[in-house]
Amino acid sequence: MPGLIEDYAIIGDLQTAALVGKNGSIDWLCLPRFDSSACFSALLGDQDNGHWLLAPVGAADCTNRAYRGDTLVLDTFWETPSGTVKVTDFMPQRDKAPDVVRIVEGISGRVAMSGELRLRFDYGSIVPWMRRTDGHRVAVAGPDSVWLRSEPEVRMYGKDFCTYADFTVAAGERVAFVLTWHPSHEKQPQRVDPYKSLKHSLEDWTKWASQCRYEGPWRDAVLRSLITLKALTYAPSGGIVAAATTSLPEEIQGVRNWDYRYCWLRDATLTLNVLVSTGFLKEAGEWRDWLLRAVAGDPADLQIMYGLTGERRLPEFEVPWLAGYEGSSPVRVGNAAVQQLQLDVYGEVLDSLYLGHESGLAEKRHAWNVQRSLMDFLESKWREPDEGLWEVRGPRRHFVHSKVMAWVAADRAVRTLERQPHRKGDPASWRAMREDVHREVCDKGFDTERNTFTQFYGSQELDAATLLIPQTGFLPPSDPRVVGTVDAVRRELDHGGFVRRYTLDDSTVDGLPGGEGAFLACSFWLADALHSTGRKGEARELFERLLSLRNDVGLLAEEWDPLAGRQLGNFPQAFSHIGLVNTALALSGAGTAR
Repeated sequence: MPGLIEDYAIIGDLQTAALVGKNGSIDWLCLPRFDSSACFSALLGDQDNGHWLLAPVGAADCTNRAYRGDTLVLDTFWETPSGTVKVTDFMPQRDKAPDVVRIVEGISGRVAMSGELRLRFDYGSIVPWMRRTDGHRVAVAGPDSVWLRSEPEVRMYGKDFCTYADFTVAAGERVAFVLTWHPSHEKQPQRVDPYKSLKHSLEDWTKWASQCRYEGPWRDAVLRSLITLKALTYAPSGGIVAAATTSLPEEIQGVRNWDYRYCWLRDATLTLNVLVSTGFLKEAGEWRDWLLRAVAGDPADLQIMYGLTGERRLPEFEVPWLAGYEGSSPVRVGNAAVQQLQLDVYGEVLDSLYLGHESGLAEKRHAWNVQRSLMDFLESKWREPDEGLWEVRGPRRHFVHSKVMAWVAADRAVRTLERQPHRKGDPASWRAMREDVHREVCDKGFDTERNTFTQFYGSQELDAATLLIPQTGFLPPSDPRVVGTVDAVRRELDHGGFVRRYTLDDSTVDGLPGGEGAFLACSFWLADALHSTGRKGEARELFERLLSLRNDVGLLAEEWDPLAGRQLGNFPQAFSHIGLVNTALALSGAGTAR
């Protein structure tokens, strides 16, 4: 049985990631990429679906654990009656093959250790054939092979389709395990030195983290969030996945279980702002470049999300042999929302490219032509209904946030030409569109009786995305309509002192049964809105409460269940950590480049 979502820590090599529980079990790992099939899927089922346990014999959860400094190297400690032991888990940045390294070190006394490796390829469905070769245990099934060795060698044996290791460590002794994935048709992978790899990983992460320019009061939380965003980055392309997991539920035993191992355009501007504002210009440039490659092509074909290198086809299917996290089924792979029409993404793309230019990122010669094409398409389409930011699976609506982001697209295009009049474009037409969108949103998307913007035209429902209106520049924070919207969202979307995404009472909007927790990114947006409308003390108090929801190693999932007091949704969630950093920047007076 998997632990709570917040019981996990992440390790990774900038191409994939593993989740390690407090009990010393790796319960989720996809190889060789974030979006590959998992070889450890106990997180979404049980131990028979694959896991790798390494812990003292008979031990439960660890005594304590922490990342070592500003790195993604995880140290887990157990204090037992016979002594204390540490397990260090990490994934070295790969040369070719992905490796998981686990180093057991005796701290005091003598501790009997137990290892339990169940490899199950294809999301826990395929038991591999095991053999011994050149000091390795080798698991092979179809295209996949995994090679396991220890230094020094310890006794390993197979039983019931599982590989066990029993050994003892005394104070000062170390035993290292290296698990390497490799295509089964290729020759034996190159061995890595676990101790040199540890040294290099610590040096690499420490050097990377030292670039952080943020020196505000929440530096530790901000830097851990930035490290997490880096861990969710697919280094070969610069794309950043929304989370390392699929199908962790937004409601326990509910159906709101989605695959987040892809790259969303909705995150684009907020991500870019975080990277630029904290000094990570290289990563910002790589993300901007990924964005340009992904959206290249016919503007009518713009998608809301793409694969790690810009893949467009992400077919959704269910995995019936996995019971789901705590019985939350179905487990899904792929994401059918890729086919939705979300007009807000045009605004996200143009806003991101505008921000990149204003932040000093090196200009791409073709970038403006892409933006012009997007604007030409959006001019003819912005009046249409869509599925909106939240990817609802009900009917299309005239969502207010989508219209506001159409305004953003026109605004950024106009501002670009005002600053660079030599560029080709149609500023008069784009100004007219900007005015038309603004007028229509204020006329049709605003409830004058309640003094708040609504979720869609003519509705009574609210949407936390309207909290972004002052951030986009659509209206200033001092506008009474903005203040009224902040108050209404705070009051009507409250969930245990935090914020839901939208009203769930009208199931025709959402198209799904059941509920969900408070959405953490939206709760950070509320803190931003409170701050911008002058309620700085309330903003800070909310931000501090949000920080208290992080787990023991500083990680956040997508949502929070205030009734059960636990995290919900895919983990760790980039959107939540982006929100954390942006709010810290705002409350610290760092501002944005918008």
